Amino acid sequence: MSAEVVTNKEVSSSIKSKKKEKYLITTVKRLLKNKLAIVGLIIIAIQIFLAIAAPVISTYDPARQDLAASELPVFSEGHWLGTDNYGRDMWSRIVYGARISLLVGFTAVSLGLIGGVALGLLSGYYRKLDGIIMRVVDLLFAFPGILLAMLIIAVLGTSLVNVAIAISIWSIPTCARIVRGSVLTVKKQEYIQAMRSLGASDFRILVKHILPNCLAPIIVFATMRMATAILSTAALSYLGLGAQPPTPEWGAMIAQGQNFMWTSPHMTIVPGIAIMLIVFAFNVVGDGLRDALDPNMDLNQ
Repeated sequence: MSAEVVTNKEVSSSIKSKKKEKYLITTVKRLLKNKLAIVGLIIIAIQIFLAIAAPVISTYDPARQDLAASELPVFSEGHWLGTDNYGRDMWSRIVYGARISLLVGFTAVSLGLIGGVALGLLSGYYRKLDGIIMRVVDLLFAFPGILLAMLIIAVLGTSLVNVAIAISIWSIPTCARIVRGSVLTVKKQEYIQAMRSLGASDFRILVKHILPNCLAPIIVFATMRMATAILSTAALSYLGLGAQPPTPEWGAMIAQGQNFMWTSPHMTIVPGIAIMLIVFAFNVVGDGLRDALDPNMDLNQ
């Protein structure tokens, strides 16, 4: 009898594994059909490579000043993206800026997901907590996102660490709403009722059965939130609330270069293009993932 139970468990596990593998392959195929998403993935891959390989591919120390070579235009000898008003190499500052932007963005989104997913699961599953958690979320929604981040930084102080914390707090209410909506749908399914009747704990139901079925909207949210986080990091640094000189952060570089728009426009244009590309990339990949993870995609085509 026990051997039959073990065999049934193995068969069930094998079927589930094959279903997951098939779903993953189908999702990847759908994503690869989206040309814009492929372009976005390539841009993100390049930016990640630049961030990781910054010490190797940069030609100069990003903080090294050379006033004799200040404000050199693009394609100058030894400085193919030119230099800023202090003679610092723009290429080196851009690749190190990619490292800062991606690191702050990833940290902010990760922290936001941890808080948002936890609150969303509790709010959607426990009716008694729903009202309290959602009123707190509504309170956070009452503040425009960038103003909320500025308020948090004003309390904590200006630094990239505090920027990541501020953006993560700003991300929590949106994530909580998305997860709550998914939980409310999933917890009504018959298999969840079956697990309860079998005596499964709430923690096991939430983590093993409800959360995996909420991953699709969470993944899409995280991808698109990366774009918002990077853009917000640049905006806060532009306002002087994030990276401080001489840190090579893209928003701070734009703020510094705006005073030289007529004489050295590359000081503003180059970091602006870098921000535009990475934000565009995460947005189109997020759109592609949303379509690829949609279970009704085949029916709509």
